[in-house]
Amino acid sequence: MTDTRRRVKVYTLNEDRQWDDRGTGHVSSGYVDRLKGMSLLVRAESDGSLLLESKINPNTAYQKQQDTLIVWSEAENYDLALSFQEKAGCDEIWEKICQVQGKDPSVDITQDLVDESEEERFEDMSSPGLELPSCELSRLEEIAEVVASSLPSPLRREKLALSLENEGYIKKLLELFHVCEDLENIEGLHHLYEIIKGIFLLNRTALFEVMFSEDCIMDIIGCLEYDPSLSVQRKHREFLTKTAKFKEVIPISDPELKQKIHQTYRVQYIQDVVLPTPSVFEENMLSTLHSFIFFNKVEIVGMLQEDEKFLTELFAHLTDEATDDEKRQELVNFLKEFCAFSQTLQPQNRDAFFKTLSSMGILPALEVILGMDDTQVRSAATDIFSYLVEYNPSMVREFVMQESQQNDDDILLINLIIEHMICDTDPELGGAVQLTGLLRTLVDPDNMLATTSKTEKTEFLGFFYKHCMHVLTAPLLANTTEEKPSKDDFQTAQLLALILELLTFCVEHHTYHIKNYIINKDILRRVLVLMSSVHSFLALCALRFMRKIVGLKDEFYNRYIVKSFLFEPVVKAFLNNGSRYNLLNSAIIEIFEYVRVEDIKSLTAHIIENYWKALEDVDYVQTFKGLKLRYDQQRERQDNPKLDSMRSILRNHRYRRDARSIEDEEEMWFNTDEDDLEDGDPMVLPSDKIKNSEDLMDPISKFMERKKLKESEEKEVLLKTNLSGRQSSSFKLSFSGGTKTNITNQSTASSLPGSPGSPGSPGSPGSPGSVSKSTPQTAAITTKGGLVGLVDYPDDDEEEDDEEEEEKEETLPLSKKAKLGS
Repeated sequence: MTDTRRRVKVYTLNEDRQWDDRGTGHVSSGYVDRLKGMSLLVRAESDGSLLLESKINPNTAYQKQQDTLIVWSEAENYDLALSFQEKAGCDEIWEKICQVQGKDPSVDITQDLVDESEEERFEDMSSPGLELPSCELSRLEEIAEVVASSLPSPLRREKLALSLENEGYIKKLLELFHVCEDLENIEGLHHLYEIIKGIFLLNRTALFEVMFSEDCIMDIIGCLEYDPSLSVQRKHREFLTKTAKFKEVIPISDPELKQKIHQTYRVQYIQDVVLPTPSVFEENMLSTLHSFIFFNKVEIVGMLQEDEKFLTELFAHLTDEATDDEKRQELVNFLKEFCAFSQTLQPQNRDAFFKTLSSMGILPALEVILGMDDTQVRSAATDIFSYLVEYNPSMVREFVMQESQQNDDDILLINLIIEHMICDTDPELGGAVQLTGLLRTLVDPDNMLATTSKTEKTEFLGFFYKHCMHVLTAPLLANTTEEKPSKDDFQTAQLLALILELLTFCVEHHTYHIKNYIINKDILRRVLVLMSSVHSFLALCALRFMRKIVGLKDEFYNRYIVKSFLFEPVVKAFLNNGSRYNLLNSAIIEIFEYVRVEDIKSLTAHIIENYWKALEDVDYVQTFKGLKLRYDQQRERQDNPKLDSMRSILRNHRYRRDARSIEDEEEMWFNTDEDDLEDGDPMVLPSDKIKNSEDLMDPISKFMERKKLKESEEKEVLLKTNLSGRQSSSFKLSFSGGTKTNITNQSTASSLPGSPGSPGSPGSPGSPGSVSKSTPQTAAITTKGGLVGLVDYPDDDEEEDDEEEEEKEETLPLSKKAKLGS
């Protein structure tokens, strides 16, 4: 379920009448056998787990509020709410509920709310009130039984809580705790454990305020040390008083704030360490404990945020060179915890929090910290930076663009992040993985803003490719100067895989920025060097990068691939993989299959003309034979002008025309009577300046000539190269020196129909297949390296075609030029 209409947040109401967010997912309705009825189902959008499964009870009162909320009570003291992203989804589910209950969907509540006070009064009259036994040592077992028996009943829980509040009972119990410890009365201490645990499950804020007060909290923790299920007493109080130390990195003058911090730490410790893991039933009964901690943290963050003197002093010490390393580490750890606290705030409070930190100069401070040598400090600073990026990437982007106007590239914040990613010393590169995710967030156009005055995407990507991309690709370029990676250990391979993952993301989401960078810096050729890595995952990353480029079907990329012979390392890796049926084998075949299915003509011709002899014996898939068939069909259309004359006209025409003029020319072409033309006269259309009469030669004789040429070409190729197919384990495609020139000339001749010397071209003097050394087209294709001056404009394809046509005309033999000009 992906539509936004059904997207909901699930909330439950706690004792403080505050809604707790239980997760975001998609809601549906359907019959559930286990519940024996129509039910509401909510599955989490993150992992598909079931957030809610609630039967639509015919007697339950459902309420629709504010057009996007549906609220109801699942059981006593357990209210639920679905908050819809869109009104349409709320209306749809509301109709399902009303349909089950037989109600009109126009109502806002499906049942009249029952006044439960009558029921409670009746029960009060029929049963005596809950009276706690007197708080005495001899009656601890009786007290424990009363508490345990009250938990299942909501009404008895309410009565027990009121009795505990009104009589100051908790403090009396804690006095007994001291007596039991002094007497070493283990049985009594076990009863006290059960009593205190039961009081936690009453889920009452008023009781928590008493239990977590400065006078009582350590005794409460002491009671919970004597778990009857454990043979040895826990030492929680000893840990909190002796091991755990409270450090004031900046002195806190407010005693209330200091007390609140101590209390929150201890309550968090009770929840995480002291209390046993709650059952599913008990989890709902501890919601108020979660809320208590949550609101304490909100209060602490608010009090610190309002203390400008505290924050000013904090950032001053952080950036002061005189601050010693230990002190700076404490300051950074405090700031990290401070930011972690903020994650629990409501969105509006979190906005105010990060705006305050930004105004205090947190980003310049992080830049200073990240430039230091202390690994632990840098790690904590990275965590803080991740909070900022996740909260507001635009704020970070704006800062780094502003600082680039004043600072060198080496000390830019984003370049420091890249350097830390590259220099991560962790064998598993845990920090580098985290930083790669942050960089991806920063360069993701989907979270960039666009306003009327400026476009953040254009500005930031321009900045990133000018000032930062060379830092990111430096390890890749340094490691691929030869035919094999210069370093191929596991950690280097992991790092290069992360860089490739980020570059692949850029290819997919950025346009001309990454295209110009790849072509001008010859990045793809360097990436494909990694196909020969001993680490399969790195070879697959390199292949995935190329696959993403091929998947764009961009002719700029395709020409770059063809002219630089960039399928060579892919074919070599395929043949070196041998007959192994593994992921690399499948991934390589898939990229060839994609070229075949999408009928990418330039790549099809390049693959067949250069690598067919190496691939023709692969018969366990039909991919390569299918490519050859595509290629033959393409050549047949090119060689037979009658079959594909209009395709040739549209491809070689120098100017764009509207659809109507094309239709007119087609009609004139097919209505022309060939008998009216004298032998040797060219067939000229109104828009065609040149049409050679020799292009109409007999297709059969032309086919025979091309067949002879192909046989001679194959003999030459077999003599000059060792393309022996997959059986040869020592297969090596070598396109350097004279061998490369020869193969390139042949491939050029066969890939440019109509050019002088190409098979089947009637205007080629001399021996079939020979190519003049001065031919500009051949020189362009055999030149290896990046293309210079490519700009990503839509009219470039036309201009490129024009230039090729002009070059063809310039290289025609004199006899042919004279003939065309007559």
